[in-house]
Order: sequence, then structure tokens, then C-alpha cells
Amino acid sequence: MHMKICVLPGDGIGKEIMIQAEKVMARIADLFGHDLEIDHALIGGAAIDEKGVPLPDETIELCSGKDAILLGAVGGPKWDELDKAIRPEKGLLGIRKAFDLFANLRPALLFPELKDASLLRPDIVDKGIDLLVVRELTSGIYFGEPRGEEIRNGRKFAFNTMIYSEDEIERVARVAFEAARKRRSKVCSVDKANVLDVSQLWREIVIETAREYPDVELSHLYVDNAAMQLVRDPSQFDVILTSNLFGDILSDEAAVITGSLGMLPSASMGLKNPALYEPIHGSAPDIAGQDLANPLATILSVAMMFKHSFALDKEAMAIEGAVKDVLEKGFRTGDIMSSGMKQVGCDEMGNLVVQAL
Repeated sequence: MHMKICVLPGDGIGKEIMIQAEKVMARIADLFGHDLEIDHALIGGAAIDEKGVPLPDETIELCSGKDAILLGAVGGPKWDELDKAIRPEKGLLGIRKAFDLFANLRPALLFPELKDASLLRPDIVDKGIDLLVVRELTSGIYFGEPRGEEIRNGRKFAFNTMIYSEDEIERVARVAFEAARKRRSKVCSVDKANVLDVSQLWREIVIETAREYPDVELSHLYVDNAAMQLVRDPSQFDVILTSNLFGDILSDEAAVITGSLGMLPSASMGLKNPALYEPIHGSAPDIAGQDLANPLATILSVAMMFKHSFALDKEAMAIEGAVKDVLEKGFRTGDIMSSGMKQVGCDEMGNLVVQAL
């Protein structure tokens, strides 16, 4: 298979984790007989420094001809004083909007080898954590209009608008139901329907859509209860479906209970290619360039890319198996280090995964 991929290293640790991802992609291509066509482009602070904007037109043009996009991370204190309209994070929001990547898939999986890293009690961890958050990504309060800041009676006011159409709700609900069919056939839709009109429509449309998936069990939780249940008993969840704002918060909570943000990948998908794959951690500027970053979330994002964008399940499973093998042998980066394990740097961890492949 000929695969066209655009790599966007971004900022902070983005460059060094992407080097490891490219090693893994090259090894998979060699093992399974695929052809890789990889281009690199700017996004975030790196793009601001060179082009003056967080998402240059040439980045969009280059990505538009690709099958998939692999992103490192954006942002850092270097750009915190810029006008908020051109900060690095606008590049990430912009590329999601440009390709209508409306569904964000964020798995939260606790590797048994890392159960000691979890922040939860051992009796909760022993039940296992294996869930998927499906977050609507291109609408809701982050994009709704009107929005802004103004002076009223001499005082500053700021406002945002939470808004969803039934079409936007239905299409992301379908992603969640289809994903559940490939997992344990349970969807929990999270909203705030006891307070918000938007959430009342959300629940109505999700229930209507669920009728087409009689094999999938549907439940509902208010977002505050969902946040509590994720800590109390995450094993009860299979697929969590929710809106942009709630998904932003809950997916981070689901991630951190596994013990390390450095282990978790994500995918942002639309109705057609290219989809975008990225680790959920940030740019970690405090450790950038020191060979300390954990590349495993990025490497696992490559596995998601092979699975979802190219339907190459064997290749994805090979990567996941290699990561598990390295962990079983006791190798750890600093963020997942525990007593008795062997600490390695970013580059060596990448090499170990390649060797395991």
C-alpha cells in the first residue's frame, strides 16, 4: 500500500517524539511491504516563528493531499503573550475546522504493566480501565457565535455561545455507536440535560440515532455524575459520547487516571481523509530537547492511524504488541518510572519499540 502522510512536529517535545514515530512507521513499512510518502509542515509556535501565523496556508495545502496527518504538540510559554487570535493553539483548532474533523476518539487504556502508576485505589484498578471517549470536536461552545468581549455600562463582559444542530449531534453519535460495535457494545451519552437546552436536544437526537443500533446498549449521565463515576469505577464504561466542552474535560480525566498522559493516543476524524492523529499530552517545553519525553503515546497514535485511516489492523496490532513487549521487559521513561524498572530516554524507547517489531 502507498501511504501519504503529513507530519507536523509542532512545538516543545513534538520534534523528538515524531522522530521516534517515523522510525516505527519505516519499520512497519519494511516489514509489511508498504510504501511511505512523508512530508513535513509547520504548525503552532514553530509556524508563528517562521511564517507569522499558527496555521500557514501551505500547511493546509500540503495536508489536503494526504491520507493522514500525524501531529506532535503545540504551544508553550514562549508565545503566551501573543494576541490570543494567533496563539499556537489556534493552529490546532484551525486544522480541525479546515478538514471538518468533527469526531475526536481518545482511548483510555491502562496497560497491566503500568497499573502501579494509576492514581486510583488498587481495588478499582484491578477491575481494569479500557474506555473510549468520543468527543464532538468542531462545534459547541468553542466555535459557537456570537462570541466576544464588550463593555456594558462601563464594565467588561465576555460571552460564548453553546450551540449544536441535530446534524452535528447525529453524525458524532454514529461514530460512537459504530465504535461501540467493535468494542463491548455500550455507549454512555454525557450531557447536562437537566439545565441546558442544548443538552436536551443532544439527548433527543442521540436517542433517535440509537434506534438504528439495537445491538448497542445506550445509557445517559449528567456530566457532573460522569466525572465522579470515572473516578469511582471507570470499568463500567465502554464508549463515552459527549460534546466538545464536556469531552475536553472528561477525556483528560479519563487519561490521567491511567497514570500517564504520555501513554495515550488520539484520533480526530471526519467523513473523509485526512484524519489527524496525535498524543494527548502537551508540548512539555520544560523537558524539550533533553531526551526525556515519552514517545509511546505518539507511537500508539501511529497504530491508530494504521487502523482507522488505512484499515491495516495487523500493522496496528504489531505496534501495540511491541509497546506491550517493551513495557513487559521493564523499560520506562521518567513519567512512568517505578521501582525496579529500567529508565530510558526518548530515543532509546523508540529504538526498543523498533527492535520489538
